[in-house]
Amino acid sequence: MRNCFFKVLALAVITLHSAMVINAEEANSMSNNEATIREFIEAWSGLNAENLATYFTDDGTYHNIPASAVSGRENIAQFITGFTEHWQSTDWEIISLVADGDRVIAERIDRTVVNGRPVDLPAVGVFEMEQGKIKVWRDYFDLATYTEALTAALQAQ
Repeated sequence: MRNCFFKVLALAVITLHSAMVINAEEANSMSNNEATIREFIEAWSGLNAENLATYFTDDGTYHNIPASAVSGRENIAQFITGFTEHWQSTDWEIISLVADGDRVIAERIDRTVVNGRPVDLPAVGVFEMEQGKIKVWRDYFDLATYTEALTAALQAQ
């Protein structure tokens, strides 16, 4: 009976240890993905499209929801260059960020300056990660809010 008790206890300890190792690996993956997205959001202040594209997998997709999806690092870099050409600076404030496995969701206010005027845009980005890189990024925002602020800034020339 005593031998059976120790076998059951040993099995329980092994099972618990295995669960802890798996949970630690999942937590590490989540924290790595969260850290990558936080770093990516901070990198926008550099306005360097080539650098921003390096956060994506080779076949990554950026879907700026009002526009068509763009896939591939080179195409993503070109797309970012196109819509940021009038930006003087940008700073993205994270309101909330949630990471669950390979999915990270970031609620932000993108504070951009165009012609010396602020263009602030509330947005939510949904990121699907693969091996520490962005596989898919879907960014949701109100196009009218952005267009009105951008038009006002460009007309201020």
